[in-house]
Amino acid sequence: MWRRGEGKFTLIVLALWLVVALISLIWTPQSLWATDGYHVWAKPSASHWLGTDGTGADVFSWLMAGSRTNLLIVVLTVAFSALWGLLLVSAMVARASALASASVVVIDALISIPTVLLALILAVPLGASITVIVIACGFGYGLNLARVARPSALLAARSSYVESALANGASGWRILVSHIIPNIVPVLAVQLSLSAGTAVLAESGLTYLGIGVPSGMPSWGHSLATSVKLINVFPLTVLWPGLVVTVVVVALNIFGDVLRDAIDPVTNPALRQTAASAEKEDER
Repeated sequence: MWRRGEGKFTLIVLALWLVVALISLIWTPQSLWATDGYHVWAKPSASHWLGTDGTGADVFSWLMAGSRTNLLIVVLTVAFSALWGLLLVSAMVARASALASASVVVIDALISIPTVLLALILAVPLGASITVIVIACGFGYGLNLARVARPSALLAARSSYVESALANGASGWRILVSHIIPNIVPVLAVQLSLSAGTAVLAESGLTYLGIGVPSGMPSWGHSLATSVKLINVFPLTVLWPGLVVTVVVVALNIFGDVLRDAIDPVTNPALRQTAASAEKEDER
């Protein structure tokens, strides 16, 4: 991945994101709750590196603290969508044709439900919270993952080595973990990276609507929501969180493609050469 220009870009951005999130746990340039009423909407300066917002709070400190919130949301959303998606994949490629056919029909029906609508429904009992974002996004992204991964999973499930494993008494769980999932890893890498990038955008949008991250909790969406009302007067306060979100989303989207190219023998000649060399050694 490091040998490619886009690979370097995405690895550097994601590494910086992780480092900043860890540092923000113990240090930020200014206290998140420190406000300066005499310097609201201030321009960047030595004391406030990216300026201040409408309450006089330091924008850079809030972006640093928001990085850990968004990182948590991305990790939980990707984990939930991966587990949910793989559960659906296992049902869609089941040996029982009735279950497989019913799963396809149900997924096609559920996939039409907008994420925002699901988030609004969940916000009624749960209120604005990270849980709403994770469940709403993870549910929708898991459906997309299952729909995209189904052809590759079905091809692996109907292969001769899976038939041989079944004949030798292998359980369905073992076949899923040992044979089907390894064959759809490239597809999973792309879809989960897209889910991660979309989760960052969803957090910003849902927080702006008031059903995402609760008020008072730092996040990139919260920084955007509090400053976008005066974008025509103080555009810099919107520029910084918008730029951070854009760069991170682009990096996450590229990450899946670069990772797929690195681990998929179809797109990586070096892996094919390694496999060919291993086969020659085995023949000897």
